[in-house]
Amino acid sequence: MSVLRGHLFGSLSGYRPAFLRPDLIAGLTVWAVLIPESLAYASIAGVPAVVGLYAAVPALLLYAAFGSSRHLIVGPMSATAALSAAIVGPAVAGNPGAYVAMTAALAIVTGLVGILAGLARLGFIASFISAPVLKGFIVGLALTIIIGQVPKLLGIEKGDGDFFAQAWSVLGHLGDTNVPSMVVGLLTLAGVLVLKRWLPLVPGALLAVAAGVLAVRVLGLDEHGVKIVGHIDPGLPDLGLPAGVGFSDYLSLVVPAAGVVIIGFAEGLGAAKTYAAKEGYPIDSNRELIGLGSANLGAGLCSGMVVNGSLSKTAVNGGAGARTQVSGLVVAALTVLTLLFLTGLFESLPEATLAAVVIAAVIELVDFGSLRRLYGVWTSRLARIYGHATRIDFIAAMAAMFGVLVFDTLPGLLIGIAASLTVLLYRVSKPHVARLGRVGERWVDVANYPEAQVVDGALVVRVEAGIFFADSDAVREDLVAMVDDDTRLVVLDAESSPFIDVSAVQMLLEVRDELSRSAIDLRIARDVAQFGDVVAAVDDSGDLQIFDSITEALEA
Repeated sequence: MSVLRGHLFGSLSGYRPAFLRPDLIAGLTVWAVLIPESLAYASIAGVPAVVGLYAAVPALLLYAAFGSSRHLIVGPMSATAALSAAIVGPAVAGNPGAYVAMTAALAIVTGLVGILAGLARLGFIASFISAPVLKGFIVGLALTIIIGQVPKLLGIEKGDGDFFAQAWSVLGHLGDTNVPSMVVGLLTLAGVLVLKRWLPLVPGALLAVAAGVLAVRVLGLDEHGVKIVGHIDPGLPDLGLPAGVGFSDYLSLVVPAAGVVIIGFAEGLGAAKTYAAKEGYPIDSNRELIGLGSANLGAGLCSGMVVNGSLSKTAVNGGAGARTQVSGLVVAALTVLTLLFLTGLFESLPEATLAAVVIAAVIELVDFGSLRRLYGVWTSRLARIYGHATRIDFIAAMAAMFGVLVFDTLPGLLIGIAASLTVLLYRVSKPHVARLGRVGERWVDVANYPEAQVVDGALVVRVEAGIFFADSDAVREDLVAMVDDDTRLVVLDAESSPFIDVSAVQMLLEVRDELSRSAIDLRIARDVAQFGDVVAAVDDSGDLQIFDSITEALEA
């Protein structure tokens, strides 16, 4: 519990009156973005639009109480909304009426998992999802969300299946396009994108929603086949556990909820750290887990859906001048007023408009430029060392992206992580063993410095990695292969090997014995860190000689 001690509403410590005006302005600005996006993200999760607003209020309040960021805005988001739909859909396949209840139950379990992870100080888990894997996952998820919204944009039936099946369904139903819906959707999309590009501080999503509602009421578009959101129950949500969800249902959601926590935590932590770095204050990853968990628990108990930190809304918050989480509390208060008095305004909202808002929000996440840059991380030197594993980050990103497009969201993330670890293990098991020559006082890789002078009768090498059980066999093979008929001495420069384990020391002893049968000596130079300690502990006989420098090893 020490994680929580003294940190309730931590971002408000030292609050000054001068902060109030920028926090109020930022809160009003974020509210203008959050309302339409929360309605839209609820549609991604497959629940009524108002569920997004139900989730936003407790999420904002509880994150402000337990989180460590002064700027992060927490609420419904596209990635976790899509994950929610992918998890809840199969779980209620035989009982569609339980969809809303299971969505709230998923938020509750996600919240509990996040809180327990934070209390257990598991914030370090974020480091196990590499940035390329997350990038590929987000690109695949964004493409899946977009293709899922295109039918609403065009007023056609939505297909089932993976990304490619849905895309094929869209192509097959283009002849059924409802022209008024298409016009509304495309105009909305263009308007939001233009405002985002040229007037980023203008709440383009809110203006688009207002224009869509006005168009329906003035032109009667709903009478021309344009589908609208329909009735939204005004008032505050029911509090407590969702009805009809049993203990076994909660247990079945634990593993999927862990996936939601990982995704939400990774995305929210990135946004939090971005603005903390700008303003010069620290972020506590364990408190972020507790803040995210509390926000989800509160959202679920308020009939809401899963939530996470939003990079886009946090950017709006920071850009509007927010100083503390008071801006988030202002957003929560304005959202409550919306639920009490303004829901009727959104009942005439065209679904095509909502779809356009969603597409505009996620289209910037389709970052093929980043994938191209990952592919460009290649040189002939890297290719010579690592072969096909040179583009490890690109491979992992593409695995995650196509995993999402073909197999769905959570499997896609797991596929990306698995691909990243597999290629990483391959690279680790194949370290580069360089033959060294002298250029002045330096010992360098002769493959990169043809002018380097090698020592007659001596083979000086270095392993550009730690030497341990996973790569010791490869190191042995390379060492033995580099020995020729003229070699009388092998010197292993250990300066670039920060660690060694028992298996690797035993391998070196075996190599020494093998070389000694051919009257070749093996010596070690320039050990670093614990290298020499491990060698000394394993090599009781002292057969492996360690010298302070390569020159000493050669001259001994």
